[in-house]
Amino acid sequence: MTAMIYPTTNPSATETMIVARGEGPYIYDHNGKQYLEGMAGLWCTSLGYGNQEIIEVAQQQMRDLSFSHMFGGKTHPAAIELADKLAAMAPMDDARVFLGASGSDANDTLVKLIRYYAVATGQPERVKIIAREKGYHGVTVASAALTGLPPNHTHFQLPFDALGVLRTGAPHYYRCAEDGETEADFVARRASELEALIIEEGPETIAAMIAEPVNGAGGVIVPPEGYFEAIQEVLDKYGIMLWDDEVICGFGRLGAAFGAEKYNLKPKMMACAKALTSAYVPLSAALVSGDIADAIAGPASDMGVFGHGYTYSGHPLGCAVASKVLDIYARDRLFEHAAEVGSYMGKRLGEFADHPLVGEVSAIGLLGALELVADKGSKRPFEGMKVGQFCAKAAEERGLIVRPLGGNRIALCPPLIIQNDHVDEIIDKLSGALADTLDMATAQKLI
Repeated sequence: MTAMIYPTTNPSATETMIVARGEGPYIYDHNGKQYLEGMAGLWCTSLGYGNQEIIEVAQQQMRDLSFSHMFGGKTHPAAIELADKLAAMAPMDDARVFLGASGSDANDTLVKLIRYYAVATGQPERVKIIAREKGYHGVTVASAALTGLPPNHTHFQLPFDALGVLRTGAPHYYRCAEDGETEADFVARRASELEALIIEEGPETIAAMIAEPVNGAGGVIVPPEGYFEAIQEVLDKYGIMLWDDEVICGFGRLGAAFGAEKYNLKPKMMACAKALTSAYVPLSAALVSGDIADAIAGPASDMGVFGHGYTYSGHPLGCAVASKVLDIYARDRLFEHAAEVGSYMGKRLGEFADHPLVGEVSAIGLLGALELVADKGSKRPFEGMKVGQFCAKAAEERGLIVRPLGGNRIALCPPLIIQNDHVDEIIDKLSGALADTLDMATAQKLI
């Protein structure tokens, strides 16, 4: 064991795999074993590994300008080019772009911008943020408070009240619906619960609601039909902004440029990262509509500075790589490709619906999940995460990387470059892992 404190890892189970190299949709461990990377790293390596076009752009940028900060009026061509590309893509009016290094810091930035905007517009009390259970928005103090997952809260003593974080229910029909409730009834109840929360807290105190188009780390939760239309209607009624977290869903994952387009969202703020650079280098973008940016610019100009920014905001390497990645997405029509191959993956995943361990199959674009249950009829869950972890390990032994999530859900998020034969490989290896898991659960009398 090294001196490393590992992120999001059981400290008693570190260095279980040493990844040595990657090529296309595959990674290889230090022993040379090949794995199909069914999670695109951490929902991020959309173009796979070893893309020479990206590597060449990165090398050239390092030769030309290895670093330049953007404080005090300085800028550079790579940042300007990328900001304009992102603004043109974003599904919001007159989008403006702030660059950082991670999805967590993008959402943290937007927390601060909400507060700055509240003061700038004479509504200093309007800073509360509605976040959902099973949502994931990062791990900084502010973004972890927005996240709705217990492992990201326990022991950290996060300042939920000080940050004005409010919590509403997850859009998970399978787990959260009441007995006899149809999907339409469930959607109506979630919208009614949201409105009741807003009225109880006071609409004049609430700035925004943050939501992922599809919950990622919370379990790959695909919202029921009509969910976002109902939520948007409530938010519009009370003048509350929709804050769209596109860190996982953005840049083709759902078969469109953004999840907002897939679900016809009308965001005033967006957070992007991960596939923005296909994870070749760290970069994030926090986007706001023009009216928000303009309102902030006035008092910042009067003060003489907008007092927020990171050393690595708009790092030339990240910007150059991101700009090239966006060009590749467009040139190779990878968003359309993700929709086509994703449709095939969804059909193949659907074949597991009758498996004795599978309670729910979720799929949209190149994003999917299976929920493993002890009893299909009652939806009785397995206790803890042991079964999901066992299944993920069984898949790994067969040469497939998947990710176990809370509630014994098995997530898939392969690179956008995969073809149908890669989907078949995923299904074949996952099928074997499920068979191994069923044998284990039967032997241990867990079902």
